[in-house]
Amino acid sequence: MEYLIHLDRVSRVFGSYQALCDVSLKLKPGRIGLLGPNGAGKSTLLKILMGLLPPSSGSGRVLDQPIAAGPDREANYELRRLIGFMPEADALIPGLKGIEYVSLAGELCGMPRQQARRRAHEMLTYLELEDARYRLLNEYSTGMKQRIKLAQALIHDPPVLMLDEPTSGLDPAGRDAMLRLLLEIGRDFGKSIILSTHLLADVETVCEQVVILMNGQVRGQGTVDELRDRRHDRYRLAVQGDSTGFKNGLTLVGVEILQENVRGEMRVSVPAAWSTRTFFELASSNSLLLRGVVHDDETLEELFLRMVSKAG
Repeated sequence: MEYLIHLDRVSRVFGSYQALCDVSLKLKPGRIGLLGPNGAGKSTLLKILMGLLPPSSGSGRVLDQPIAAGPDREANYELRRLIGFMPEADALIPGLKGIEYVSLAGELCGMPRQQARRRAHEMLTYLELEDARYRLLNEYSTGMKQRIKLAQALIHDPPVLMLDEPTSGLDPAGRDAMLRLLLEIGRDFGKSIILSTHLLADVETVCEQVVILMNGQVRGQGTVDELRDRRHDRYRLAVQGDSTGFKNGLTLVGVEILQENVRGEMRVSVPAAWSTRTFFELASSNSLLLRGVVHDDETLEELFLRMVSKAG
């Protein structure tokens, strides 16, 4: 299997509203971030990838299975057996206990009841919900609800996880814990992950590849490093000591200081035909230790804002 996902000009229209427009993607297995603001078409794309929603036009394959939502129900079922889906909405069944809910998900995937029950216990233990397995779902905290949704997505051991805003509603500690889990699941257990989110840090923490979706269109695709703007006129410097004279010297030779902090780190923009040797000469003449000089590539946040600006 060369590509995990291969889409060719996929569009989706709801009445007069176009949710997706000519989406073409070739994505290899791995941890993939589907990044875009609310309303970008991310959830619509996930539903098409799972065969839950037919495209209005275009075609594609996921795990070598066609995205054949509609009359070809058998093909849809085969595709969904290969996918674990964690929805953004709670999607929990009132009155069920945690162990019952996860076991039911396993049975719906075709697992025998006893096997589903045993596997549910394993998942809840792995996700640190063993003490809550016999509690009612409506008694769960937000963090526990997110983990129980992840448990039901994992129970049938699918090769691919599709996660729609998995850190939604979590406090900072809960969010960090969820992201560590997802990174571990993808990196250590070999799962491919499609992480749909509007949070830049989630993608940066977990994902190897990123697809930027804006207004239903793909605005960028590749690794973050590939998509970042290579800005050869900008550097990140790290200095140790009193930097007052050093900064004055930079200004005199046409260097603009864009940003600095109390740790002695600064971002600068240099004039044309600049030599990095000048940094060291200025540092030496001002009795300053220059600890680091690296090219200052665009951050993920700056990349995202640039794409938003282009989309506007």
